[in-house]
Amino acid sequence: MPRGARRVAERGRIGPFPLWAVVAAIVVLLAGAGVAYSVSGGDDSSPSAAPPSGSTSAAPAAPGGAGSSAAVGCAESVVAKLPLELQASQLLMIGTPLSSPLGATTTIQKYKLGGVFLAGRSSASAAQLRQQIAQLQDAAQANGGVRLQIGIDQEGGQVQTLKGDDFPAIPTAVNQGRLDPSTLNSRTAEWAARLKGIGVTIDLAPVADVVPADVGKNNPPIGGFERQYGSTPDPVAEDVATVVTAVQGAGVLTTLKHFPGLGRVRVNTDTTTGARDDLTTADDGSLKPFASGIKAGSAAVMISSATYPKLDSRNVAAFSSAIITDLLRGKLGFDGLVMSDDLGAAVAVSSVPVGQRAVKFVQAGGDMPLSVRLSDAQPMTDALVAAAKADPAFARRVSESATRVVRSKIRAGLVTCG
Repeated sequence: MPRGARRVAERGRIGPFPLWAVVAAIVVLLAGAGVAYSVSGGDDSSPSAAPPSGSTSAAPAAPGGAGSSAAVGCAESVVAKLPLELQASQLLMIGTPLSSPLGATTTIQKYKLGGVFLAGRSSASAAQLRQQIAQLQDAAQANGGVRLQIGIDQEGGQVQTLKGDDFPAIPTAVNQGRLDPSTLNSRTAEWAARLKGIGVTIDLAPVADVVPADVGKNNPPIGGFERQYGSTPDPVAEDVATVVTAVQGAGVLTTLKHFPGLGRVRVNTDTTTGARDDLTTADDGSLKPFASGIKAGSAAVMISSATYPKLDSRNVAAFSSAIITDLLRGKLGFDGLVMSDDLGAAVAVSSVPVGQRAVKFVQAGGDMPLSVRLSDAQPMTDALVAAAKADPAFARRVSESATRVVRSKIRAGLVTCG
């Protein structure tokens, strides 16, 4: 059966939406032009800007590029020149409100953060956002710093951070899943090009969670907002691979979330404790979309803060070496950037002191603890540094994760060597 016909039969397709726009040709920039950090001393140039119409210059984020021996050597060289304190701060992605993003400038300069998450919602113009992001990058580069991963939630539906004339409404993932593969690819590439044009380097998407049909909207974090591409693993896996290829082909890195899946839980980890999935195992079919996204070359995977007793009966996923190190890195073979779901305001981890949330995540095998709260930069940095000074094994973990963070920056064109 043709794929489109199978998708109609399997998922109740109603056919593609009308195309919003013809995707403009993407012009490939010279590698690293305008967004490179020179190992020999830094580069103060601002991110390359592109028209907000969706036509943008984009250097594709090639699958596997950060895993080449040259990229690994470059990342190791950069990290080796950083003192322990700066290695630790490279691990952090900290949120700043889009209503006043430049409020993060002092924190970026003080702690040399690895990334900034643009939090909230905004209808600002592409030109305004591009200027503000460039100023954040300038702050990061001061005194020989490394440029930032700039992250955002731009999924579609109710989870679309940027809207307005320069960022038209994106359908929910449920409706995106009804598009044929070619249309999904082209429209996703257009949406990603708009992010690339303002200096966003990593989209915290796509959602790889499978929400079973009998759960649906009773799944508050995903199904309640129609953030899932479908209710069965195979079609979701196909869509996730399509989205990863399109977004990274436009020059923006992707993040598969929320490993090992939030599609079966009945509460939201952001607002309550007790999110629990009693069914998922290491061989569960719901892992197929994550495996598909990894095969497609996704730069990052985000770890949930729910509990999965059949994988780890004691820890939430974000603090579980059985889930991060054994399952994701071991069984699924992922060696890219592992990011946490929010470890700041999320109620699911509220019983753990803020700084220790970052430490426990890195101990479990994670690389980049994420907090939506700017104020968490200090306690998380302090805790990571203190733990590394007290334990040589943890210090090696910090260095290993810092190297993965820098590898992701090489892939995004933020760091170059030679």
